[in-house]
Amino acid sequence: MPTAILADDERLMRDQLRLRLNQVWPELDIIGEAKNGEEAIALVQSHRPDFTFLDIRMPGKTGLEAAQAIGNQSHVVFITAYDQYALEAFERGAVDYVLKPAEPERLRLTVERLKARVSAPPNDMSEIVAQLAKQMGAALKPTHLQWIQASIGAELRLIPVEDILFFQSDEKYTRVQTSRYEALIRKPVRDLAEELDPTLFWQIHRSTLVNVNAIEGVARDLRGRHLVLIKGQPDKLEVSRSFVHLFKQM
Repeated sequence: MPTAILADDERLMRDQLRLRLNQVWPELDIIGEAKNGEEAIALVQSHRPDFTFLDIRMPGKTGLEAAQAIGNQSHVVFITAYDQYALEAFERGAVDYVLKPAEPERLRLTVERLKARVSAPPNDMSEIVAQLAKQMGAALKPTHLQWIQASIGAELRLIPVEDILFFQSDEKYTRVQTSRYEALIRKPVRDLAEELDPTLFWQIHRSTLVNVNAIEGVARDLRGRHLVLIKGQPDKLEVSRSFVHLFKQM
């Protein structure tokens, strides 16, 4: 049986990919999982899997750095959320890739390519990664968050950031509010502010980030505070003095 390991810092993504691979390639034996590049390299060295699925963006060593270290020990498949320009570079480099989130129909195409490579020796990824870096240029730089992994009761859910109306933190958790439900994460607003697209999410308070597309208007209360009104929601989010300038033109 062909073997593989999965490397992604988000457990929900690993679970989803494992499930989808089992659906489209039940013979594939997934023998290990890693949450960063260092763990992926160690698993490859100890288990020598036929395939290694690497998320490009991981803490510590990135997927590209891990691929360089893996060299020709395993067939590498990149897990990516990059745009079409970047994907063209992957195609030119003859590198297999899986788009996030992994959809069964698209994954079947990748699996067909992988099946044809099982008996062939792996490519030397150190050379291929150097070619990719040259071809992609800025496309390999870190991108903004595309999804948030959040808890809804006992369930974990992957939420596209464009569906989120606002984030609001207290001392322990950050509330993730969409138009349909509320979820909780442990990441504070100060960290989210660095990882989210600043043109999509404005920080209006040290504990609040709001999706600009969700803003219905701004009002003042009897105390003179600015309050952001959210489309279709009863919430009124306070704007601290440091961020009032964002709404001068409104």
